[in-house]
Parts: sequence; C-alpha cells; structure tokens
Amino acid sequence: MYKEDTVITPEQYSEELYKEDEALLNVKRTLAEAGIQDVSVAAGYGRLLTMLVRMSGAKSVLEIGALGGYSGICLARGFAGEEGRVVSLEISDVNAGLARRNMEAAGFGGVAEYMIGEALDSIEVLEQRGDRFDLFFIDADKGNYLNYLEKAIALANPGAIIVGDNTLLRGRTLNLDKNGPSVQIMRQFNEQIASDPRLLSTFLPAYDGLALAIVK
Repeated sequence: MYKEDTVITPEQYSEELYKEDEALLNVKRTLAEAGIQDVSVAAGYGRLLTMLVRMSGAKSVLEIGALGGYSGICLARGFAGEEGRVVSLEISDVNAGLARRNMEAAGFGGVAEYMIGEALDSIEVLEQRGDRFDLFFIDADKGNYLNYLEKAIALANPGAIIVGDNTLLRGRTLNLDKNGPSVQIMRQFNEQIASDPRLLSTFLPAYDGLALAIVK
C-alpha cells in the first residue's frame, strides 16, 4: 500500500502488481557482474512479449539484440512447451555467450540460435536460407530501425507480428531540440510503422515506448 498523497507513475503501479521471477532476476545479476549496462526490455513489455507469442501461436521468432537473454526468455516462454525457436542476432560475442547461458539456466537452451555479427549481415544469411518468421522483436542498433523494419516485412509469414522497443529514446523522440541521427531515424520509424499500408499497427507510450504491428 502507498502512503496518502504518494504520487506514482502508471509504470510503477504496474510493476508493483507483479514480482520478477528468478530467471529474469538472474539475467540482471549476470549483466551487473559482467559490467554490462542493463538495457533489457521493461518487465511489463517482457510479459507482453510472452503473451504475443502465445496468443499468435508464433513458432519462429527473430530477435535483433540479445543482450543478456531477458527478452529471449520472455519470448521463449510464449511457446508454452510447444516447439518453437528464437533466432537471436547479436553483435557482441560476450553478450551472446551470456544470453545463451541465461537461456540455458532458464530451461530454454534448445530453443535459441545465436548469430554473431552485424545484424543486417546475419539477416542476409537468413534470407539466403529461406527462413521466415512469425514474430520479430527489434531492440538494438537504433540507427538501423528502418532497415530492420523493411527486412522484417520481407521475412514475415502472413500475419506476423513486429515489435519495436525504445521508440521514445528516453524522451528524446518527443524533444524537438533533439535531432541527432538516432532520434531522426526513430521518428521516421514510428511514422513509417504507423502509416505503412502493409501493416496494421499501434503505439504504446508506456516505459520507453513500444511499436506493435501485424503484417497484413
């Protein structure tokens, strides 16, 4: 319970309703121990990822940005014991190794495939392999968000879901005095995902912003 006159944000209230489980807390611990900045997806959106995989029946997920495996665990949980795979693109072999270990500790060692290097190069390999995906989670390298969106549409099965995280860039997207390259590209990404006739989409402004789209 909160004291009288206490002012809390909707995000704080939301997180008070839930308790993080050991697997996700372990990801945060391992990131801290490795000296890696924890920019994992917000807990509330992590739960949403699990729900999106479950509700859509997605069996093949492409994750751009593994970090420590937080989002990978959330995505894999959506399979609910059914067959599924998460292909995770990560530029850092250190991050990929940490994510792999955390996925294994959470019981999803057989679910994830890690491709290390520039994401666009890895996506080219996926295109050559003929891979297709039911859900995409874009959460790295903000300067390439527009490119990732186009690639996601190209690799999408009909009705696939595209999720883009950090679309507010900690408020910079909304600040007209901020016009750096990443900010400009994120604004273009948000506008594109909102207006693209190939997509049915919405924008969630909580936490650091999340764009959601279904490929028609």
